[in-house]
Amino acid sequence: MTCASHFGLLASYNQWMNRKLYNAAAVLSHEQLTQNRGAFFGSILGTLNHIAVGDIIWLKRIAGHFPKLASLTPLQEVLAPSSLDQQLFANFAALTDLRASLDEVIINLCAELSQQDLNSPFEYTSTKGIKSKKLLSEVLLHFFNHQTHHRGQATTLFSQVGIDVGATDLLMLIPNMP
Repeated sequence: MTCASHFGLLASYNQWMNRKLYNAAAVLSHEQLTQNRGAFFGSILGTLNHIAVGDIIWLKRIAGHFPKLASLTPLQEVLAPSSLDQQLFANFAALTDLRASLDEVIINLCAELSQQDLNSPFEYTSTKGIKSKKLLSEVLLHFFNHQTHHRGQATTLFSQVGIDVGATDLLMLIPNMP
């Protein structure tokens, strides 16, 4: 399996897990979604929102550094978040639509990236103004790990309201060998 195909698998896993979480969230009331449960971003909605915020920030950074990537064109219409806890939408349906759109962008990005792109230096400035230069492949590892970390928090929040989102292992998407 190539580095690029690994990222394709992670993008598929990201979409699969997000669908599971958003389907679980869809059965909750607005009060249940927004109740502060002591998580880093407070509520289920706050946690799902933060994952989308992080994705937008990273995808817009990548788009700025690699303007030739057609897969990132849809992000031109999306405003960059001003903080990591910015609430993008109070309306869950709007956040759900954004999430589905972001997941498609991520899948298309991973399909479009070449090995040369993945091995390229990537310069960006953090939300705290710190400049960094890292390999794009290593930043993408962080990107996918960040999502997984916060989805793990979300599954705990769902368990607090009695919802089991089911299997969450990446292994579920890896095909068996003959």
